[in-house]
Amino acid sequence: MATLPDSFDPAQYDAEVTREENVVEVVVPASETDEPRIDKYLTRFYPEASRTKIQRAIKKGHLKVNGADVKKSYPVAPGDEIVFRLIRKPPMQAEPEAIPLDVVYEDDDLLVVNKPAGMVVHPAPGHRSGTLVHALLHHVDGGEVAADDERDEVSEEEVGLSMVNALPQAPDHPVVRPGIVHRLDKGTSGLLVVAKRGRAHHPLASQFKAHTVDRRYRAIVWGRLAPPSGTIAGAIGRDPHHRQRMAVVPEDEGKWARTHYETVEAHAHTSVVEFGLDTGRTHQIRVHARAQGHPLLGDPKYGGQRVRYGTQGGARRSFFEELFELLPHPALHAFRLGFDHPITEDHLHFGADPPTAWRRVLDRLRRREGEQNAGA
Repeated sequence: MATLPDSFDPAQYDAEVTREENVVEVVVPASETDEPRIDKYLTRFYPEASRTKIQRAIKKGHLKVNGADVKKSYPVAPGDEIVFRLIRKPPMQAEPEAIPLDVVYEDDDLLVVNKPAGMVVHPAPGHRSGTLVHALLHHVDGGEVAADDERDEVSEEEVGLSMVNALPQAPDHPVVRPGIVHRLDKGTSGLLVVAKRGRAHHPLASQFKAHTVDRRYRAIVWGRLAPPSGTIAGAIGRDPHHRQRMAVVPEDEGKWARTHYETVEAHAHTSVVEFGLDTGRTHQIRVHARAQGHPLLGDPKYGGQRVRYGTQGGARRSFFEELFELLPHPALHAFRLGFDHPITEDHLHFGADPPTAWRRVLDRLRRREGEQNAGA
């Protein structure tokens, strides 16, 4: 019989309890007369698991009471014999995967890559394979990294990438991110610097924190920002009406953010805008642009996949629906990146054109809506 969690004292419940790996067996004592719901009762024996997680396991058939299936609302009675299995996900990990990479620059300390749209930067719940980290580990001929690794037993020489902040900082944040200094959203393409050594990671992170890194993005947005160039400032936090999104919120409810922009090309109802960041908040460009009434074309999360300006006729709607299929993510590309090399102190500057699908969408917009003066 395996031991129960340190935080659980079976004596306080007067129950006969055994637990082996993820299975708990309980004989409900005669003193249990309140008839609690079975899902709530089981949280006593799994203090590390949420009630929702226990309910999911019950729904999948991992519970027997007196040998029979019961629902999560079943009232526990004295003498019930409960057998319950809580399925646990394997620990978050990353191992080398042979995924093509567009490496723009590389030396012994760092890499600069041109990330394709649709690729997640590092493993996290919901994205256990196919990430940039998996591709990087293969590129550097590195080793596997797991979230439950002991930090003092994992070296960057073995992994091939910096291990600074690579493992989870808290139990509820099970990410694995060797080498990652900064991130791009899944749907954002473009330039990203990766640290291969800890001696490079710390100075690079300091440059990002001091806002001395030159980061420029190019986006296609709905409508035209007014004035054509300027600055958008506003705190960014969780959208109170949609918890999966971010939004501009009162200063005391979010993190301050500032975005500079310049319109470089205007069409009848869309425009091409270059953005620069003073801060690096989650979805910053997408949120600030939407707050101005000009979401990024194709952005499914912030309203960019519906016709925002101009007529709503069927032919025009079909035209944009075709564009959304061609570019099923925000039309956002990190086209410029500049920073001081953390070891040599040389200033490095890189550029990358938007991907083919991005350029095709822009060409079709030019033909359909006409290119006009950006300041018009």
